[in-house]
Amino acid sequence: MKIGQFASVFILVFLGLVWNAKAQGENAILGLWYNTEKTAQVEIMKSGSQFIGKITWLKDPNPEGKQALDKENSDPKLRSRPLMGLAILDGLKYSGGLWKGGEIYDPKNGKTYSCEVKLKSDKILEVKGYIGFSFVGRTVEWTRIK
Repeated sequence: MKIGQFASVFILVFLGLVWNAKAQGENAILGLWYNTEKTAQVEIMKSGSQFIGKITWLKDPNPEGKQALDKENSDPKLRSRPLMGLAILDGLKYSGGLWKGGEIYDPKNGKTYSCEVKLKSDKILEVKGYIGFSFVGRTVEWTRIK
């Protein structure tokens, strides 16, 4: 009887540790990140089972004395929306050490790309934008903000 109870407790503890490790891995990208140029901060957060990222700080939030807008957007109706608070990462899902299946919007050129994200270290996030195939694209590094 005691062996059965011990085995049950052991299994529950083991499953709890495995579940916790998975959750920590999945949530490892949550937080604030500088873009490559350090001209913007992006907060990555979880929305349901997906990960999204919004601009929370701009080095120059008021160029030319006006609020920074999404002026390069291909949709003229969206060119008047502010960059501050804009979701630029959307739909990422965690799978085997990668966050993929989402999109990244580049406000510099107004284009949206497929996206895949990899945690290179606790402080460096590799963000890859691509069209079509993930092996063809551009990878940049974002830096975690303490």
